[in-house]
Amino acid sequence: MLTMTSASVLTPLIERVPALAAPCRMHRSVYAIEAAVIDWTRRTGLRVDRRSSCHRLAARAFAEFDAGSAALFAQWLTWLFHLDDQMDEERQPYPRLFDGNGEHPLEAAFADLWKITSVSMSDDWRLRFATNLQRQADACRTEAYNRASARVPTIEEYPGLRRGTAGPYLYDLVEPCLGVEVPPELHAGEPWQALVESCADVSAWCNDVASLAKERGDAHNFVVVAARELDLSEPEALDWVLDRIAGRCADMRAAARRLPLDTLPVKVARDVSKVACAYLTAPRAHLDWISETERYT
Repeated sequence: MLTMTSASVLTPLIERVPALAAPCRMHRSVYAIEAAVIDWTRRTGLRVDRRSSCHRLAARAFAEFDAGSAALFAQWLTWLFHLDDQMDEERQPYPRLFDGNGEHPLEAAFADLWKITSVSMSDDWRLRFATNLQRQADACRTEAYNRASARVPTIEEYPGLRRGTAGPYLYDLVEPCLGVEVPPELHAGEPWQALVESCADVSAWCNDVASLAKERGDAHNFVVVAARELDLSEPEALDWVLDRIAGRCADMRAAARRLPLDTLPVKVARDVSKVACAYLTAPRAHLDWISETERYT
C-alpha cells in the first residue's frame, strides 16, 4: 500500500514536465469567490463542502480573469463534486436534469446554473454541452454496471470511460465563464479535440493517483487497471500512469501549437487563445489544488 501523500506521489510530474514547474498564481479575490460559492450552495439547497475547496481550484485556473468567471466555474465544480459523491459513494442513479422536476437539490442547482450559463451562448454550444452531459450520464451507468458485475474495464477502454465520468462538459464551461465562444468548425477540428482530450486525461488521471488510497477496492482507477492488465505491482503501475500523464502533457502543448489561429479574425483568435490558455493552465492549477484539498483524505 502506498503511504505517500497525494501531493508527494504527483511530485515527479512537476520535476519531469517543464510546463508544470511553476505554481499557479492565486486570484486576488479568492475569498470573494469562496463567499459566492457558499452563498450559491446554501441558496440552492446543496451541502456546503468546505473540505473540497472548489473555489481555490477555480481561483487558480482563472487567476488572470475576473472574479465572476472564477466564481461561476467554482459553482459548477461544486455541483460536479456533489454529483460525483452521489454516484460513487451513495450509489444513486444519475439525476434528471433538463427534464427533472427540480425537487432534488442537484436538479435545482443545475437549473440555476444552466439559466445563468447558457443565456448568452449559441444553440451550437448548448447542444455540445447537452451532448457532453449525456456522455457523463452514459459513462456513469457503465461504471455502475461494471461495479454490479465485478467487471474491470480494459486498459484500452478506460481512458474514454474516465473522460466521460470526469464531466467533459467542464471544458465547454470555460467559454461562457470567459464570455466567449469557440467557432464550431474549429472546435470540431483535430487540434482542438486533441487539446481538450489531453487536458481532460491529465486532470482525470491525476485524480486517479490522488484518490487511489481513499477509493481502494474500486476498479475504476487507471493505476488499478494498469496493475491488473499489465501484471504490475502497485508502485510499478503508479509509475506507468505517471509516464502516461507526462506524455499527455506533451500532447496538450503540441495540440495548442497546431491551432490555426492565423486563419481566424483577430478578435476570434484572441477569444480562442483565452480558452486555450485556460486549458493549458488547468493541469498545474489542478496539481496545486490536490496538494491542499482535503477531498482525498
